[in-house]
Amino acid sequence: MKAGWERTTLGAAFTTATGTTPPKSNADYYGQYMPLVKPPELCDAPLDSAEDGLTEAGAAVARTLPPNSILVSCIGNLGKVGLNTVPVAFNQQINAILPNESKATPEFLFYQVLSCTFKEQLEAMASGTTVSIVNKSKFNSIEIVLPPLPEQQRIVGILDEAFEGIATATANAEKNLHNARALFESHLQSVFSQRGEGWVEKQLEEIVDGNCTLSYGIVQPGNDYTNGLPVVRPTDLTSKLITPEGLKLIDPKLAEGYRRTTLRGGELLLCVRGSTGVISVAAPELVGANVTRGIVPIMFNPDLLRQDFGYFLMTSEPIQNQIREKTYGAALMQINIGDLRKIVVSYPNLSVQAELSERLQDISTETHHLKSIYQQKLSALDALKKSLLDQAFRGEL
Repeated sequence: MKAGWERTTLGAAFTTATGTTPPKSNADYYGQYMPLVKPPELCDAPLDSAEDGLTEAGAAVARTLPPNSILVSCIGNLGKVGLNTVPVAFNQQINAILPNESKATPEFLFYQVLSCTFKEQLEAMASGTTVSIVNKSKFNSIEIVLPPLPEQQRIVGILDEAFEGIATATANAEKNLHNARALFESHLQSVFSQRGEGWVEKQLEEIVDGNCTLSYGIVQPGNDYTNGLPVVRPTDLTSKLITPEGLKLIDPKLAEGYRRTTLRGGELLLCVRGSTGVISVAAPELVGANVTRGIVPIMFNPDLLRQDFGYFLMTSEPIQNQIREKTYGAALMQINIGDLRKIVVSYPNLSVQAELSERLQDISTETHHLKSIYQQKLSALDALKKSLLDQAFRGEL
């Protein structure tokens, strides 16, 4: 350790506190006098507001913090951090470090709590099987370093300048990523909103093949089953192509009553519960697999509609708008099979479909390439931030 640097613990150097939540049954406690901070509002940045607030009476019975305190999520999503710029109350999922500027500048301590070293200690101390928890006692035992105050200010100045540049580069990369997505969406919508002559309009149930019944999948897939049958769930629809890797395996007997949704490979997998309208494609390796209640497999009649064109068609705004209009529910959004079957689709002849599919696929491939570049840049910028923080608290800046 560098000369003049002190290694200590949070509890030895600072006063810490765990938050509370005033009884929600008392409406007089809730208002706009003071923000009540919860973990989702900790975004590794300064904060001056929260979704919920307390009245003066609510603040009097809550645990509150002066400005320049460090708030750390210690239950559930561990390690999210905030630095309050105004007085706030905070709930029991958060441990806080009260300011002591004779020991550390708020900005220096904030940066240190953001570091990987701090978060690794926090995660190592967590208990609980379902929800990770770090209590105040363990929180107090986390080790930190405290250079002399002038050295802290020098390090903060370096990090501030570096992070400002990283923030600018990140914003540019995110803008470029958004523009890449918007470019493809613009081309997609132009195809399906500026239809030429010869386009046919039919209901969805009229253009699927004879073995596609537009049916729900398995209602109760049961527990995991060793060497069982792969089943696709709505939560699996995170990419265009769905492969067997990572899928839940179920007892094959459970699928016997759901042969109408047995996959042949190549189907569109449409989510009809939860995030309705999300669409993926079943890989050829999924032949014989099945889907759960929240997914409807779609295979088009090849004499009417190409499967690759059907993917672009079903992801287009005219179709997605109809799905949104037919979706209902509060706690669980869903669309009825009857409504799904009546969705109106428009399409050209097969030769035009082939041309449009090729053009859209080329644009999609280029867009994916650009998105990959910008995602890599964002990852590199995030890694740079972490590296700078680690260097700072090893005394290498």
